[in-house]
Amino acid sequence: MMRQFLLAVILFTAALANAQKIMVTEQQIKVLPGKTYELLYGFATGDRIIFTAEVQDGFMSEIAVAEYPETYKFREYTIKKEKNREFTVTQKAVYRFTFNNASDTEKICDVKIQRVPANKELRNFNTAIKMRTVQDTLWSSVVKDAVVGYDTLLVQKTRKVPASVKRYEEVVLDKNQRVSSMANMGDNRASVVFDLPANVQGSNESKKVIAWAYWVGVGEESNEFWKQNRKMIVGAVQGATTLFTSPLGGIAAGAATNLILPTNGEDVQYALANDANRKLFEQKKPYKTIDGGKGIAGYKRFTEPNMLQGRYYMLLENDNYVQPLDVAVKVSAIIEHTVYKDEKYTDQTITPRYEKKIVREPQIVSRTIPVTADYR
Repeated sequence: MMRQFLLAVILFTAALANAQKIMVTEQQIKVLPGKTYELLYGFATGDRIIFTAEVQDGFMSEIAVAEYPETYKFREYTIKKEKNREFTVTQKAVYRFTFNNASDTEKICDVKIQRVPANKELRNFNTAIKMRTVQDTLWSSVVKDAVVGYDTLLVQKTRKVPASVKRYEEVVLDKNQRVSSMANMGDNRASVVFDLPANVQGSNESKKVIAWAYWVGVGEESNEFWKQNRKMIVGAVQGATTLFTSPLGGIAAGAATNLILPTNGEDVQYALANDANRKLFEQKKPYKTIDGGKGIAGYKRFTEPNMLQGRYYMLLENDNYVQPLDVAVKVSAIIEHTVYKDEKYTDQTITPRYEKKIVREPQIVSRTIPVTADYR
């Protein structure tokens, strides 16, 4: 009777132990010659791992079990069979099972891995793994030039500075142009060319155009008003910083803002243009103008940087059928003349001073590692 009781207890205990075992994997692996086969699984804290491996023909050069990455729990060489080898997991981790075949023939190995959880709450623990990229900081020592101070050097130098600046009027053009009537076989157009003074930059002086203006006037009527403007502007402005000798110089210099114009007399169509549009004008084709108008007289001042150099044309057209016109075209430019002198000054140069020093520099290295499926 006692014997039957003991047998029942043994059978119950064995059944209970088998019931607690959870199959992680049971498979047959093939390891090629000179290669290593690897299995990775995750285990919970307190798990008991039961490992069985058997080589079908011959021996495996090495079989090992390690807590990732290299904390070995089991490692055997020239092994044929290992049955029910147990390991206790002290902390949740990934375990690596490796099979190394150093021979020149293929090896087949039957593998079974089981786990016995520490409690019933861990029965459903996921033993699958996932790969996670982590970053490590590696510190390396390098020799570099480090700034330890600064040296100040004072050097005597010479530079050019303005000694005097003078502005004056330069008459660019003063011409009377005959413009035929329309009765003259349709040849009722004319053009007058002028070049603005070229800027000059030397080592001791410079000259540049800073403004200019034109005047267009028809006949004696406009000449009379030109004389009146001279008396009004040139005679009235005294002690000006810019020297000018004509009403147009006063307009170009900005000393005067308006000129009086005649209201009676013959008028002319006038336009300021470049060479390309002057050719179109003479060919009686559509053309573009920079400025222009129609009247007995007219004027305009220019200070834009892109208008202060080059060649220009005053285009004239007479729409009178009988009367030819005598048109006065005047252009004056304001020149800024600067004379330079040598000036001595002290230049301060600050130069860093270096020394060789050993410094530690961080280097971020990324790597991929296996982690348990529930890793956060």
